[in-house]
Amino acid sequence: MPTYNPPLRDMQFVLHELFNVVDELKMLPAHQDIDADTINAVLEEGGKFCSQVIAPLNLSGDSEGCQLNRDTHEVQTPKGFKEAYQQYVEGGWPALSCDPAYGGQGLPFTVNQFFYEMLNSANQAWTMYPGLSHGAYECLHAHGTDDQKKLYLPKLTTGEWTGTMCLTEPHCGTDLGMLRTKAEPQADGSYKITGQKIFISAGEHDFVENIVHLVLARLPDAPQGSKGISLFIVPKFKVNADGSIGERNAIFCSGLEHKMGIHGNSTCQMTLDGAVGTLVGQPHKGLQAMFVMMNAARLGVGNQSLGLTEVAYQNAVTYAKDRLQMRALSGPKAPDKPADPIIHHPDVRKMLLTARAFAEGARMLQAYTVLQLDKAFYSDDEDEKKDAEAELALLTPIIKAFITDNGWIATSHCLQVYGGHGYIHEWGMEQFVRDARINMIYEGTNTVQSLDLLGRKVLQNNGATLKKFGKKIAEFIEEEGTNEAMQEFVNPLADIGDKVTKLTQEIGMKAFANPDEVGAAAVDYLRVVGHLTFAYFFARAAKIALAQEASGDPFYRAKLATARFYFAKLLPETATLIRTARAGLKPLMEMDEALF
Repeated sequence: MPTYNPPLRDMQFVLHELFNVVDELKMLPAHQDIDADTINAVLEEGGKFCSQVIAPLNLSGDSEGCQLNRDTHEVQTPKGFKEAYQQYVEGGWPALSCDPAYGGQGLPFTVNQFFYEMLNSANQAWTMYPGLSHGAYECLHAHGTDDQKKLYLPKLTTGEWTGTMCLTEPHCGTDLGMLRTKAEPQADGSYKITGQKIFISAGEHDFVENIVHLVLARLPDAPQGSKGISLFIVPKFKVNADGSIGERNAIFCSGLEHKMGIHGNSTCQMTLDGAVGTLVGQPHKGLQAMFVMMNAARLGVGNQSLGLTEVAYQNAVTYAKDRLQMRALSGPKAPDKPADPIIHHPDVRKMLLTARAFAEGARMLQAYTVLQLDKAFYSDDEDEKKDAEAELALLTPIIKAFITDNGWIATSHCLQVYGGHGYIHEWGMEQFVRDARINMIYEGTNTVQSLDLLGRKVLQNNGATLKKFGKKIAEFIEEEGTNEAMQEFVNPLADIGDKVTKLTQEIGMKAFANPDEVGAAAVDYLRVVGHLTFAYFFARAAKIALAQEASGDPFYRAKLATARFYFAKLLPETATLIRTARAGLKPLMEMDEALF
């Protein structure tokens, strides 16, 4: 069975040495009292919960899955899941970054995101139950009425209730403008909602007494398309004015999806048959309100793949040090044994270092991005808030798509390290691969994220936000331009920065003539920009590691080795990506449809 050890040392490096988050957060009125000891203590205790409580349930939860009682529409989760959730609630973990006005602890989003990385490493399927509640909480916190907040936020904060988002339907997938679920106004100001929803993660389970569903639906007078969508709160059990549980609402699980992975999470088909709901925000403005939850989910999905990459790497390294197979090409490394540990074989090291670099790069990108979320939410400086919001919007699709693509590559590599044993369930590696594959699909496929990045976040404002981020990179390059020890990192960083600028301009010019050129280049383009962000953060990490190398701490030697591997073996992928992006639309469209 796989094990998990929280990577606290690397987390502390990213938080305190690379980004100096305490100094950054102290500039925000809500976090003036934050300190490194508090952050470290929270993550250390959180790591214990993850490694000791939910990690041991990951393999068994995958084997057992969830069971639906079709008579009662109730879902039974795998053995131990409900009890682990009670420990989670008793520990106060749901409230970590929630508003103290509703019973939250008010800690930064940055701290919560690191805690969730550990949860995802330990048990992604389990983590999805409380994870979606955070999104529901944020959506209602931003767009709910005072009465809605008073009624629902305290329960979501404590974890007494959980939340979901009910978006897609069988016929529309990501194209929510096509949804058909209807909301009929009632005389008392409520709505009766009827329709079908699919792929609803944690839509029904046995953790809590009530589930707060956020449902997209159309009012009778709604215009067609995405501009005619409204958002509603539809609880599993109706909630009385005093906050107590009322009668059962007409929303229920009508089926469970039998999935390739994340078996421990209930992915539900939900039927609404005149379910009573209340409007959130303005009529026909539901999609904008739901974007709060959707963007939080996209950051969360990137974090899921970071978690899987880390735990797969840890276990593959342990296996590679123990597994004996053949002799090293340069001669025996363990002459007292019948064969050498496979970690001495160069290609095994390449696979392990790929996973390690993708984990460390993702951790840096996640931390930087969620720090912008804290600034966007808590800063009292309007310029800083706007800049943080723009950068957050730019980096969110990169986190979702680039990190999840890398997670698929990394977990596959780690399975390969195990050879035939990687294919066997009890080792846990094939589960990591299966679980990682969903992350490239849900919350908007990675192609959708790529279109969002290139079409909306870059070309729509003529690259202004990307240029601002690029300016930070350019300033770092200029600062280190005369540092001889940094040239192996700074020179390739400067090179990829220049290439991104030229590629962006080239695609922009093509798109003026034919917008489909964006679709042809977007996936390759996002991956190139993803590498730009990783190169920037690895170069900054290398600067710190070089300065600390003389201390003899092996952590910094390892950090330098990983950075050098990334620049030598992974960043060069961008050369191919740029070439295929420049190949444009024609090779994709010249074949007649009938010939496929």
